[in-house]
Parts: sequence; structure tokens; C-alpha cells
Amino acid sequence: MFGCLVAGRLVQTDAVQVASDKFVFNLPDYEKVNHVVVFMLGTVPFPAGTGGAVHFSFPDPSGGGAVWQLLGFITNEKPSAIFKISGLKAGKGGENPFGIMASSSRLSSSVAQVGVSVEALDQLGQQIPVSSAAVSTVDSFLHFTQKMLDSLYNFASSFAVTQAQMTPNPSETFIPSSCVLKWYENFQRRMSQNPNFWKN
Repeated sequence: MFGCLVAGRLVQTDAVQVASDKFVFNLPDYEKVNHVVVFMLGTVPFPAGTGGAVHFSFPDPSGGGAVWQLLGFITNEKPSAIFKISGLKAGKGGENPFGIMASSSRLSSSVAQVGVSVEALDQLGQQIPVSSAAVSTVDSFLHFTQKMLDSLYNFASSFAVTQAQMTPNPSETFIPSSCVLKWYENFQRRMSQNPNFWKN
């Protein structure tokens, strides 16, 4: 139902369902992560009148219980959101809405957690996300986009084969890697000339 994306890493779609309406992703080496994107996979919509509250929890080395911070929301109308986690502070936040199964005390000190809690839309509207999680600048968005495109190109390139290595397969469509590289270089050039071109 949900996916989680960090620049430079493979997409995570293996959320652990800790309750009928609660899902948790583990985020290893969170210290190296600046932004995280949480999105719906498009396979299962939210039930009518509900959305997802997205939370973040630091590891709890003191053993005092996980502290969760509300990052924001996703809904059927807004099925993805990007959040800045590099500015969050450990130890500040609310109680664990995900139960004992999602306790970060069981995890390594370098593993944080991102959780999605399915809740009524009117309840979501009454909750206030931490302000430091908002990504509001174009520079941050473009920086994330560039890193995401780097990751996509590197991932796609790992499957590259020469024409001599190709095996005929009528069910596959092959795209020349030079075509993807040319598009990416053109994107970078346009972005450097006009950072707002993507709004057009």
C-alpha cells in the first residue's frame, strides 16, 4: 500500500504492518538521510474519508520508549509527500502511536523508523506536524530531485548489456542507455539555467 524513498537507495515497499491501520518502515543509517518521501503505491487506496499521518522516530538508546514526531500527511488526493528529517531533534515528540511492535528500542542505534497511521481526515486536520519537517524551498526540492535522478540512472545502468550480450526476448522493450543519459544531461542543463523550469 505504501512506499518509502530515500535518495541514493532502492525504494522500500516492505512496510511492516503492526496493526490493521498502522505501517512502519525501518530506516537504516538515518544519520546520512536528509529527506524522505512517503507515497502510496497505487494498488490500494485509503478507505473513504481517511488518510495517512506520517511519523518519524529516532532510535532510543536510553531505553525510555520511542518518541515519534508527526511529519505530515498523505491522502488519496495527495498520494505522496517529501519530508526533511535532517533538522529533527531526537527526544522531542509524542507517544508511540504504533504500539510495542514498532518499538525502536529493539533496533540498532543507527536505525530510525517511518510510520504511516491510517486516520480519519478530520482527525488529520487537527494534528500539527513539526515545522522543521516541511520542505518549502525550491533548492531543497531540486537537490532531492537531482539525487533521485542520479539514483535512477545508476540503478538502470546496473542492468546494462551490450548488443552482443542481448538475448532476443519479444516481451521486453529495450531503451538505449545513451537516451536516458542524454535526457538527464538536458535536465541538468535546463535546471542550472532556470531552476523554476519544472513549474512550466
